[in-house]
Amino acid sequence: MRGRTEDGSGEEAIEDTAAAKPGGRPARLLRRASGLLRWTSLRLRLVVVFALVALTAAVSASGIAYWLNRNTVLDRTQNAVLKDFRKSLEDSTRSLPLRPRCTELQDAARQMAAGPQNYTVLLIATDHEGKPCAATTDKDLLTLARVPTALRKAVNEVRPVDESNPYAHHLYWQRHEVGDVPYLVAGAKVIGGGPTGYMIKSLATEGQDLNSLAWSLGIATALALVGSALLAQAAATTVLRPVQRLGYAARQLGEGRLDTRLRVTGTDELADLSRTFNRTAERLEQRVEELSGREAASRRFVADMSHELRTPLTAITAVSEVLEEEADSLDPMIAPAVQLVVSETRRLNDLVENLMEVTRFDAGTARLVLDDVDVADQVTACIDARAWLDAVDLDADRGIVARLDPRRLDVILANLIGNALKHGGSPVRVSVRTEEPPAEEATAAEASMADASVEEGASEAAARAGELVIRVQDNGPGIPEEVLPHVFDRFYKASASRPRSEGSGLGLSIAMENAHIHGGQITAANRPEGGAVFTLRLPRDASRLADGGRAERREGRTDDGTAEQGTEGER
Repeated sequence: MRGRTEDGSGEEAIEDTAAAKPGGRPARLLRRASGLLRWTSLRLRLVVVFALVALTAAVSASGIAYWLNRNTVLDRTQNAVLKDFRKSLEDSTRSLPLRPRCTELQDAARQMAAGPQNYTVLLIATDHEGKPCAATTDKDLLTLARVPTALRKAVNEVRPVDESNPYAHHLYWQRHEVGDVPYLVAGAKVIGGGPTGYMIKSLATEGQDLNSLAWSLGIATALALVGSALLAQAAATTVLRPVQRLGYAARQLGEGRLDTRLRVTGTDELADLSRTFNRTAERLEQRVEELSGREAASRRFVADMSHELRTPLTAITAVSEVLEEEADSLDPMIAPAVQLVVSETRRLNDLVENLMEVTRFDAGTARLVLDDVDVADQVTACIDARAWLDAVDLDADRGIVARLDPRRLDVILANLIGNALKHGGSPVRVSVRTEEPPAEEATAAEASMADASVEEGASEAAARAGELVIRVQDNGPGIPEEVLPHVFDRFYKASASRPRSEGSGLGLSIAMENAHIHGGQITAANRPEGGAVFTLRLPRDASRLADGGRAERREGRTDDGTAEQGTEGER
């Protein structure tokens, strides 16, 4: 940088700069650390964002403050030293001859170094014998060889004199480090054939002052970072406490506690959100109460209607049975009417029983009454009771024991097999198998077996481990793909052209509900070779689901005290 001095001479700064190369390893570590950071918490994100903002602001402010102070300190020291060196060089060499003796040159150097700035001086000239002479006040610190080459070249350079540059030589300076100590090196040539002077000034004091300033700014930055983290924590607590309350209230609402409300304080956005939640919860509670009331009224209506229908149905059933016994002696003209009355009475009786069972499922009053059942014997009894032995092929090994509700298992089997015979065609194949539980359930199953072995013996517990799988296959045309998702829906019939088919449309739905109450499932699919297959999966021990059933068994009653007939569903 070139400028004008107070006496009109020019001065130029030659400063070595080293390009700062970004550290590869710290950058990689920083990227790896940022990749490992998991944003799992809103509180963490708030604290990190606050800390980053505070760190950026503090580092920026500290950097600017350090840079301004550094320039101010160095420029003040540098200007004072250069001004003193220039004046001392002029004053000390004014009285020297054009070719001074080395002793005279040494005295002039000592005179210059004795000034208030305490710098080391090197004077170079040609003595009266024409020999070069170098006088220095510190041979270990400043010699001509220690002066940077660029500075010597600039000092010795003769510049053209013109209107813009009235001097052939200028004062030049450069910041230079010797070891770890910073120095200011300057040089100038006395115009008119005088000696060339160099000086070196230690900047260690200024460097210590700047290091102290850097440490102070670093501590201030760290304190700002800690303060921002505490402030972020306080802000996060203020913001997140209402959010946490809202989340807890939402979970409570999702669990069915519709009377959950939030305490509202303030007028900010979070308070408005709490008010909106309370209004929503209140409207939801009102709506649920209204729908629950309607559903309860509907269930009561169906239950009351079913109970009221049972009394006249009992009488009608008795009359129809008498008419059926006397059918051979009736007039052939009225025999078909009598047969229609008998069949429709039975269908109506089955429908009423199914409606009562559906009402119990909807009301949540259906319970299991468990017993140890040989599944093969149970399937055989179901088929034999309905005279299906000739139409059903049974593939079941004896000795497969399950702890289930035998009455409800009979209802499931009757619906599935009856549905296959009616809509799929014989022969219907029924297979009974057992499957091991999935690997993730093995530990729980072993614990259940260990608990059961204390009461009943390890062999019986092991016999009930796993899952019971019963498949009912037919040889019919199969189930249309658009019907498969709806086969277990209530009152669903695949064809609207036969709404008066014999089935009520509730059989498969009741079978599914009986499977669910055991903790099982029924699925329907089509076989590649033709025909439909219904797969029933039940746990071999439903004891954990039968707490209510045990209470009913101690009282010595079933759900309604009546036997339940198997009914066939409609596809």
